[in-house]
Amino acid sequence: MTSAVTVPPASSMRSLERAIDVLEVLDESRQALRLSDIARRADLPVATTQRILNVLESRGRVERDSTGYRPGVGLIFGAHAYLNSSPLVLAAQPALHDLAAETGLTATLFKRVGWHRVALARVEGAHPLRYEIPIGERLPLHLGAGKVLCAAMPAEEQQALLAEVAELTRVDGTVRTRADFEAELIEIRRRGYSFAKGERVPGMVSVAAPVQPTEGTATAAIQVAGTDQEIPDERIDTLGNEVQRAAYAIARRN
Repeated sequence: MTSAVTVPPASSMRSLERAIDVLEVLDESRQALRLSDIARRADLPVATTQRILNVLESRGRVERDSTGYRPGVGLIFGAHAYLNSSPLVLAAQPALHDLAAETGLTATLFKRVGWHRVALARVEGAHPLRYEIPIGERLPLHLGAGKVLCAAMPAEEQQALLAEVAELTRVDGTVRTRADFEAELIEIRRRGYSFAKGERVPGMVSVAAPVQPTEGTATAAIQVAGTDQEIPDERIDTLGNEVQRAAYAIARRN
């Protein structure tokens, strides 16, 4: 006799979805938020939001002080578990070390999450970057190494992303037209790697390649980054080949 599968009631699933909505609101904010702000951004009643926050605070997933609510230290446990068990991260570690040693540049693994990318692992080169690439921080898809993941997206997803981006503006103030950006994505797909000069951080250059799975769309990428002195124009093609080889090695192991 086959035992019946217990299906959680719809109300329980909705409560879980609401709790995730609240966590995502806090995750996207760079500062503490008041209860009313969280409720508004999550599109929830204030009373419901308060109950959710109380539970999350009791479990260490949310913290509160006089300025409001923010993500709690308990969230680090889940992130740590992910980074230590993810097949992608584990497969990338040897390639990152090899790439950093061979190029002398900082090597980083990224993964696409929605309309952003997140750094999952990093190995410093011979000359550490003068800026931080924080593990876990949301970074844009339309700037820097994110372009190689944007280029891998299906056309309808690219259009949805571009509809969300108000301006394709680089950190130096240069504004690209949508047509120019779409033409660049076509060139990235043809070439197999992307490069960016001073798009997100002044004076910095990155070269990136997608980690292409056996089936489906690439949602991860590997990059090397350094100063414009460390990565002159004549070095870009060579680095493009090296990051592509590293990306292939990761895909083969993953």
